[in-house]
Amino acid sequence: MVEPVRVVEPVRVVEPLRVGVVGCGTISDQYLTTLARLPEVDVVAVTDREPDRARSTAERYGTSAVTPEQFHALPQVEWVLNLTTPQHHLAVALEAVAHGRSVYNEKPLCLSLADARQLLAAARTAGVTVACAPDTVLGTGTQTARRAIEDGLIGRPVAATATMATPGHERWHPAPDFYYAAGGGPLLDMGPYYLSALVTLLGPIATVSGLGSRSRAVRTIATGPRAGATVPVSVDTHVTALLRHTSGAITTLLVSFDAAATRSAPIEVHGELGSLVVPDPNRFDGETLLHPVGGTWQPLPVSGGYTAAGRGYGLADVARSADRATARAGAGLAVHVLDVMECVLSSIDAGGAPVPTRTECTVPDAVPLTTLAPDAG
Repeated sequence: MVEPVRVVEPVRVVEPLRVGVVGCGTISDQYLTTLARLPEVDVVAVTDREPDRARSTAERYGTSAVTPEQFHALPQVEWVLNLTTPQHHLAVALEAVAHGRSVYNEKPLCLSLADARQLLAAARTAGVTVACAPDTVLGTGTQTARRAIEDGLIGRPVAATATMATPGHERWHPAPDFYYAAGGGPLLDMGPYYLSALVTLLGPIATVSGLGSRSRAVRTIATGPRAGATVPVSVDTHVTALLRHTSGAITTLLVSFDAAATRSAPIEVHGELGSLVVPDPNRFDGETLLHPVGGTWQPLPVSGGYTAAGRGYGLADVARSADRATARAGAGLAVHVLDVMECVLSSIDAGGAPVPTRTECTVPDAVPLTTLAPDAG
């Protein structure tokens, strides 16, 4: 057993990063709950195309609700947290950049690599930064697995599997339409979590092959005021892909809204000396398991990442950077992940033919074991 890591990097007091939020839908509660307990971030205002939703959100989290026009006139906003649905990510981000603000998009960064390149070009011209979810890779789950690989506990990684299989988001989401439109589906919606973790653990991806299918033409909403209504499906709801990393490791990825359940590990990484079970990359924490060749499964002590983390830690990570602009959950990783997903879709259209990716990516720096909010629970 590896000895427990007992040293936790101390919290460095910083001036709060002043953030404005665009979009007060379902995901905003997760972000705002986290940001409310982080001294590194100050949410100065929220806005939404539905004023009542912005007002109720502002009341719950002790901030100000403003109109979109008022939002862009606020001089104190440094970063815009873009929590709109995917089809609005580019337009909202471009407007933020045009007003001289850095922007942190919910995933995926944009709907296409071309859109992402347009956004990054605009950001370079304006001298601002683009970052993107998921920041789950900054938590103790993925970072402990990364430490294990970098410490050589499994030797040279040769293969991995990644599995996400559910019946579909219409079972719990009251307005799941965008999950089944362009920019949705299990690949574009859930793929960023798995691919961001895989790139963090095994490095960039060079080529992909993919196959996809959809089980039915409509989905029926199960909860909320629209329960019983149907949503048209215009994207593949089951995708399987083979990913060859530049390191030579090969990953098998399965993401599906067509499965009742799965008992597969979210991610397994296999090396010459052993295997790892990596926690769910849609979460920040979880148990990492090591099985050396000839040994047995054993849990690894937490050895890296932000503890007690939640959605929004990517912005706290920005606040702690020396220039208040460097983001581990940055555009480089997000663009590469978007490129990989777009290439998988191209391969599906080509009947599974291999497709080379078009971007390179430097894996962000590892996160030392760090507590941002020691009293968080």
